[in-house]
Amino acid sequence: MAAKTAGAGLEERWRAILSAHARTMCEIDRALHPHGLGASDFEVLDMLVTAAPEEGEQCRVQNLVGRVHLSQSALSRLIARLEKDGLVTRTVCVEDRRGVWVSLTSRGRDLHAEVLPLQRAALARTLGA
Repeated sequence: MAAKTAGAGLEERWRAILSAHARTMCEIDRALHPHGLGASDFEVLDMLVTAAPEEGEQCRVQNLVGRVHLSQSALSRLIARLEKDGLVTRTVCVEDRRGVWVSLTSRGRDLHAEVLPLQRAALARTLGA
């Protein structure tokens, strides 16, 4: 009986986490939609700003894979879309031709700076901070 109760408690906590995640992602999507971004788009831009804070710095796509909640193929499609929109550029890694570098364009940096307060406000609304 105790195992069943402990399992029910874990399940309840897990569902609460999933619910908070879904509410937060939807709120971020709503806030960023007028700017042509979704929550996952913003997350990648935000990670690139953190990983490569100076203009022209690059980040390996492989380094992003473990940090975003997307499959490698979904991340590749997202980065391709961001590149098409002029927010990032991709280049092949000279040392390892299988590797791909990604960097923010000035347009990507400007858009990130513009929507950062909107994303943070959405986090505050949904997470109560």
